[in-house]
Amino acid sequence: MNIEHLTHWISGHEGALRLSVFAGLLMGLIILESLFPRKKRTQARLRRWFTNIMIVVIDSIILRLVFPIIAVGAALWAQQKGWGLLNMWSGPLWFEFILAIILLDGLIYLQHVISHRLPPLWALHKVHHTDRDLDVTSALRFHPAEILFSMAYKMFWVIILGPAAAAVIIFEVILNGSAMFNHANMRLPLWLDKWLRLIIVTPDMHRVHHSVIETETNSNYGFFLSIWDRLGRTYTAQPVDGHDNMTIGLSEHQDEGPRSLSWSLSLPFGRRWQEKIKTWL
Repeated sequence: MNIEHLTHWISGHEGALRLSVFAGLLMGLIILESLFPRKKRTQARLRRWFTNIMIVVIDSIILRLVFPIIAVGAALWAQQKGWGLLNMWSGPLWFEFILAIILLDGLIYLQHVISHRLPPLWALHKVHHTDRDLDVTSALRFHPAEILFSMAYKMFWVIILGPAAAAVIIFEVILNGSAMFNHANMRLPLWLDKWLRLIIVTPDMHRVHHSVIETETNSNYGFFLSIWDRLGRTYTAQPVDGHDNMTIGLSEHQDEGPRSLSWSLSLPFGRRWQEKIKTWL
């Protein structure tokens, strides 16, 4: 199968591809976490998992309602209009795919940095950081308003770059898969972690980002490629307290609140909205 046929196949089987990779990784990583845990849990899993999974269900519904077309649709629209830098590319398609994935990953790294620096975005993003344990379901825990912002941000850059729709699909599958991998509470051999993190973000590398220590929280922003943290000088090799003794989450929310769905959805809006949303859910 050549690259053109592969492109058509990916575009024609987008839903099945996304679902199979998501479900396969979710189940596989849950099993690996159980067999080879990296860090002892502080909370029971059931309620945490319910909250994190319900958040991604709500995210998906709202995303579809607000954006009839998402990043892949934006890529097709840009292609029809002839807009975007890569739509002017006359080189090999395989190289365009690689370039698009690298550039989009760098832009997601930039978005992550901005989400920590701008107070309105941090108010949304901190919902992700309040999870007091880190496992594969933590990769699903993003506030719906942040997901909407993230999709608008991604669509903007897709129109500017003009990548093929199949390249966007592959990137989003890689992004989601790598986020699930690097949030997993899974123990990798230290030698393997050392070599893997030269290229991709590993669970040990990303766990540092979820430390309650602010300097560690403001480091290791990457989701897929580790090079961006090295280039941006935001790389921290290991947590100061070690992985076994480090505290996950935010220092001001070391309580039972983050396990609650209503608490998590209302956190960015203050106590008044927390009480209202609590009555709805």
